[in-house]
Amino acid sequence: MIKRLKYHEIDFERYTQCLENSEQRKYSATKAFLDITSEKQWELLVYNDYETVMPIPFIKKFGCKVVVNPKLCQQLGIFSEKDSREINDLFLNFFEKKYNIWYYAFNAENQFTRKLNKRQNFLIYPNDYESIKQKYSPKRKRKLRLDEEVLQNSEVKDIDIAEALDFISQNMIGTKNDRDKDKFLQIFTDLEKAQHLKLTAFFYHKTIINLIAVYIDEKTLALLGTFNDKKYIKLSGSSVIIDHIISENIQNKIFDFEGSDVPAIEEFFRGFRPELQMYPAILNSKKQLLKKFLTNKW
Repeated sequence: MIKRLKYHEIDFERYTQCLENSEQRKYSATKAFLDITSEKQWELLVYNDYETVMPIPFIKKFGCKVVVNPKLCQQLGIFSEKDSREINDLFLNFFEKKYNIWYYAFNAENQFTRKLNKRQNFLIYPNDYESIKQKYSPKRKRKLRLDEEVLQNSEVKDIDIAEALDFISQNMIGTKNDRDKDKFLQIFTDLEKAQHLKLTAFFYHKTIINLIAVYIDEKTLALLGTFNDKKYIKLSGSSVIIDHIISENIQNKIFDFEGSDVPAIEEFFRGFRPELQMYPAILNSKKQLLKKFLTNKW
């Protein structure tokens, strides 16, 4: 009942139709996003006649395909008109039997008989802006009240990747090396070309001091990156930018914070009073992967 399709075998029109009509729809499973973040290194599990689908991204390790969510891709998983624990279990069993899994995150709607590790995400669902803002924490509301001097000498505006590249490169944290950083920058560049990237900057005395990168489509805004000049961290430019983006879009789009395991970032997100959402994931260490290769368990 479950078929494994290589990239060139996928009927993308039917895949997209299944995804967009699914109960679990996630922007990160769209062809446009996956093609860019995985460099088209993904395949598909299909149940019956595109009734249920599960995208599988991979890299090459030890001469074999190894499943791992691409950079900036938080959740994937199983997509269908109605989430079914029984069908999800079939996919999970097939997946673990047929693939070398390093890290794979399902979506929050996917339910399984067996317990999997859970990670957290934060979302604000569409509503009128004033109702959303009223829920902000007292601390977040204070951060949005800028001093008069800052108000007189600052502005928030959208910019393109060419104007943003140097600032992002200088203020990107969490990358392993220059090659890793270059991959992130290339993803941003490609997303902009595909008209799915929104870069919004906070200028102070005509200089960028904060910048937010957001993925955008007709249903979702997803926070892909927050970049700050540490010298001006107390000015709270990032809070102002996110509030600005929410005010312009929350009437009809979900704002997806993309979660975080870093306590300071989690605290920052929680200040906007988003809804907590847990999603299941499979994680194997490099040591576990290597052991399974050597023992031919996979």
